[in-house]
Amino acid sequence: MGLTFLIIFLIIMMLITVIPRFLNKIHIPTVTAIVLIGIVIGPNMLNIIRAINLFIGRGYPTYQIYLVIETFGLIGLVFLMSLAGLESNLKNISRAIKPTILLSLSTFLIPAGVGFLVYKFFRPEDFIGQLFYASLFASHSVGIVFPMLKELKIMKTKFGTAILSATMFTDIGSLILVAICVQYTRHTSYNVAHSISIFDKLDITTIGNFFIPIFLLVVVSYIVLTLLVIPITGKYIFKQIHPQDNSRLTFFLITVFLVILVGEFIGINIIVGAFIAGVALSSVKAFYVEDKLLFKKIEGAGYGFFIPYLFLTIGMKTDITVLADSVENIYIVVFTVLGLIISKVFSGWIAMRLAGYSNTKAIIAGIMTTPQLDATLAAATVGITIGIMPENFFNSIVILAIITSIIMPTILKIYIKKFKINFEDKEDYLEDAIDDYNIERL
Repeated sequence: MGLTFLIIFLIIMMLITVIPRFLNKIHIPTVTAIVLIGIVIGPNMLNIIRAINLFIGRGYPTYQIYLVIETFGLIGLVFLMSLAGLESNLKNISRAIKPTILLSLSTFLIPAGVGFLVYKFFRPEDFIGQLFYASLFASHSVGIVFPMLKELKIMKTKFGTAILSATMFTDIGSLILVAICVQYTRHTSYNVAHSISIFDKLDITTIGNFFIPIFLLVVVSYIVLTLLVIPITGKYIFKQIHPQDNSRLTFFLITVFLVILVGEFIGINIIVGAFIAGVALSSVKAFYVEDKLLFKKIEGAGYGFFIPYLFLTIGMKTDITVLADSVENIYIVVFTVLGLIISKVFSGWIAMRLAGYSNTKAIIAGIMTTPQLDATLAAATVGITIGIMPENFFNSIVILAIITSIIMPTILKIYIKKFKINFEDKEDYLEDAIDDYNIERL
């Protein structure tokens, strides 16, 4: 039984290690390549397992393999978001405050407005649906943006910091908007007996118009308390643990999962919880002294094993056959895809131009905010599950995720290569990264 399991994961690890290297040569990013692998093997996983079982002469329950892969993917999401938080510490955000604010507001409000109008065009009577679709348009995909920034080596620049920070702020805003829509809908259309969120246990009709302010107050309190308590606790505990002790990594994981758990109790998505935990821990010196040993361990465990499974599972869950469900769905897909791409590129371009960047870099910012994947698909799944969003609109979001997460990063690489854009402007590097910049240039 264990042999089947071992062979499956050996095949998967070989695929996600070897194939991206070949696809990189035709300008397909590693993240996109792994998603494509997931799309291909997803519908065929059952046949692969059957073939292996037939070959070795023993059986292995399919659901167990899917469960382990999904668990690895979930842990990968936690690693990815917490690493994004560690890279996007508040000190760096403050140094790129102007482009961050402009990009956050622009790429949230403009696409959200377009998403609202797209849904209203087809369903003018459904206000909650319009609000929910607006939240999907407003979101970004840190799962795509963060690796692209790492690949371009611009994490330590004001440009890269602004893009990643804006991505996270818009994701947080969109997920809060999703949560509001869900709370208004869930109690009448969905069984929440197994939910741990305190807001799922309340009858929001008794709160009336005070629900949104109360919910927002709870969310803000959660974020503020996390940013205040975790750094103090982390600094104290890390002083008690030797820099070479691997239990530092254990403490890091315990902290992140505790923050996520508290967030789940108040209805905050795991994406937000993991990121906030990472931001809170970013101020702990253990991540930036002793040759950044702890950070390297976290990054190695994440990118070396768990994070690729996140993108693999996303690809495996993507069903590209939804486009053929109905001819009339084509109109919704076209409006959705074009509406989002145009609004995202334009909003990113106008924000970075106002921040003082060139046309070429401003367009890059717009393209980088376009991919819709992890947070968008997760929110859309919630929407279809509890009845906020009809199936044909859900299908359009799936197609949108495929197009923007696969095509847009490829377009970005081609665009950068064609116009020979470089990010070697020393004045754009953050102050604490200038020394690293000078060393790399020698």
